[in-house]
Amino acid sequence: MCGRYAASRRPEDLVGIFDVQKWEPEETLAPDWNVAPTKEVYAILERPLKDAADPRPVRQLRALKWGLVPSWAKSPEGAARMINARAETVHEKPSFRGPFASRRCILPADGYYEWVTAPEERELEEQGKRKRPRKQPYFVTPADGSVFAMAGLYEFWRDRTLPDDHPLAWWATCTVLTTEAERGPLGVAPAQGPGSLAEIHPRMPLMLTPDRWDAWLDPSATDKERLKGLLAPPPEGLMRAYAVTTAVSNVRNNGPELLAELSGPEEGTLF
Repeated sequence: MCGRYAASRRPEDLVGIFDVQKWEPEETLAPDWNVAPTKEVYAILERPLKDAADPRPVRQLRALKWGLVPSWAKSPEGAARMINARAETVHEKPSFRGPFASRRCILPADGYYEWVTAPEERELEEQGKRKRPRKQPYFVTPADGSVFAMAGLYEFWRDRTLPDDHPLAWWATCTVLTTEAERGPLGVAPAQGPGSLAEIHPRMPLMLTPDRWDAWLDPSATDKERLKGLLAPPPEGLMRAYAVTTAVSNVRNNGPELLAELSGPEEGTLF
């Protein structure tokens, strides 16, 4: 699962990292250390430029709303539930099979947050002695400090209640693909806490290594079996995870301090 992540890199840096050819400065987003569903996020995608004479796709840096709204949806109300798509079934689900075939993107991030319920807390919850166990958040990020390139899909939705020339007549939305979490040891594990991503959560965002970026973004690649091959998890041992402040659990908190590494779980959130 991916329900929250951090994205603080400057657009100029993303343009260089991903060889972006087109970026509109008016779409600049502020650094965000607590990206939540329905927020606008950066996406790397390839498609022809609007009203351009040249029909060839151009690699672009775009701002999209996180939470995919299918093109056939009557309203955007379900967007908050469409923040993730399972890599194992994305090719067959009605909401995602169209975008999977031709509207794939990369969602760049610093890393993602996931919450762990301590065994003692979970036991109390199961016994009915505690309804809402306190969970310890962890930040998961590439061990080498590189960009965390999450596989994503994007879609366009037309709001029929607005005229064609209205600036909000079209919605551009996206979703993050997830896969089974790695069970092997982390590249860098915390001194206290989980030793693998699977110990944190059974799912994780699907990270695309640089050798897959071009193939994933290519809109002319439509062969289902070839595309499914791009959904294989990356090699194990590329990630690190560490405990961060429970302040990240409140979406109103936002700042680089949310990524500060703790020496261990906060009091009351023992792993």
